[in-house]
Amino acid sequence: MIGRLPLDDQLDSLRAVLSRNSILTEVLERAATMALPGWYLTAGCLFQTVWNVVTDRPPTAGIKDYDVFYFDAEDLSWEAEDAVIKAGREVFADLPAEVEIRNEARVHLWYQDRFGVPCPPYESSEAAIDSFAATTCCLGVRLEAGGRWRVYAPHGLSDVFHLVVRPNPVLAPRSVYETKSARWLTQWPELTVLDWPRPDSSMERP
Repeated sequence: MIGRLPLDDQLDSLRAVLSRNSILTEVLERAATMALPGWYLTAGCLFQTVWNVVTDRPPTAGIKDYDVFYFDAEDLSWEAEDAVIKAGREVFADLPAEVEIRNEARVHLWYQDRFGVPCPPYESSEAAIDSFAATTCCLGVRLEAGGRWRVYAPHGLSDVFHLVVRPNPVLAPRSVYETKSARWLTQWPELTVLDWPRPDSSMERP
């Protein structure tokens, strides 16, 4: 089982699996040319590619979009982010997939309106990845000089390869986790979705 291999071997396996998704590798290569600060390709396109390969599906099956995070705290204006988004449309225009680019330094400005809970300002793209609704989703990859892959995986890779969806109750509300999990199960019924944690019973009165 890949999830039981030494970490170096897991990283090699991750690269081999992700490289089977030709759209993903093309997004990585093109995103690198944009020289965005602190950027990562992240979220569903990564772990869902793994799920597809592990379950013998086509590598791109069920992948809604390809998310590129970057972090620019110098200019928090919508105009600055929109300029990057428009530049990205040119870079990725001929790809048969949607590529969504977002400045994670701006997330706290709109998060509460969308999800109903406040979001403290992030300090990096990594901090944004840390707050995904499931720990299984906390994964980012980017290309660096010499074609080196930088992988950010704060919770490791075992759950990703073993098709386990584990809640990450640090920011996103329970409803977001359960909605996403239910949608994923329709596409990948082999998943094991763990329940949202219950409140600490030790804090309850008898």
